[in-house]
Amino acid sequence: MNLVTLQFKTTNDFNWNLDYVETLIAKAPLNSFIVAPELALNGYAYNRMDDAVSITATAIEVFKKLSSNKTIAITMTTKKDSQYFNTLHIFYKGEIVHTQSKIQLFVLNDEKVHFTPGSLADMKLVDLDGFKVGAMICFELRFISYWQKLRGADLIIVPSMWGKPRKENFETLTKALAVANQCFVIACDSANDDMAKGSGIISPFGNEYRDDNKEYISRLVDLNEIANMRKYMDVGIK
Repeated sequence: MNLVTLQFKTTNDFNWNLDYVETLIAKAPLNSFIVAPELALNGYAYNRMDDAVSITATAIEVFKKLSSNKTIAITMTTKKDSQYFNTLHIFYKGEIVHTQSKIQLFVLNDEKVHFTPGSLADMKLVDLDGFKVGAMICFELRFISYWQKLRGADLIIVPSMWGKPRKENFETLTKALAVANQCFVIACDSANDDMAKGSGIISPFGNEYRDDNKEYISRLVDLNEIANMRKYMDVGIK
């Protein structure tokens, strides 16, 4: 399988951001699994929340079409009643096959003021024709109980807007996640000036492929590594 993580700067022009994500997705080979940074279309635009919801509606139709032969994972701003959510969407075979809203809202900005936490019940493994995928959104990576909840995943994705002062934390935790859960991890962070970057693909053994200088990071991986690692070092993950 080809795994792809995007790492680019989000601008104040939401339509430009969507167009640029489309351009990067177009580069990916067929059957790639592609992850975009957290809120890549609009960022934390607290003063433009309804504009962010509007671009989400447009983007959903775009990503449905683009996912006819590629899997796309991206978090976007959604609204239910009067509440806003930071919601991950996974698009597969032209449909939305999974959504989960961020549960652990970041403590060092105003995310708790503007967003409502999601439900823990929505954090679960998604079966894509036998390929099991789990997700944590940014700050959730710090909560080990979520690592355990996603045991058995073949791939865990971590879309993020992770701050530059904590870059080493991001890289250490995403590598440890891959080793602990013996699965592939796609670490995906924004390239905005105050963000850590550190995006990459980590193998079940903990081998890292990262590049802070690229907006598009791609790696062809052998999925047999998952079973081989779990057989080699049996810690009870099936």
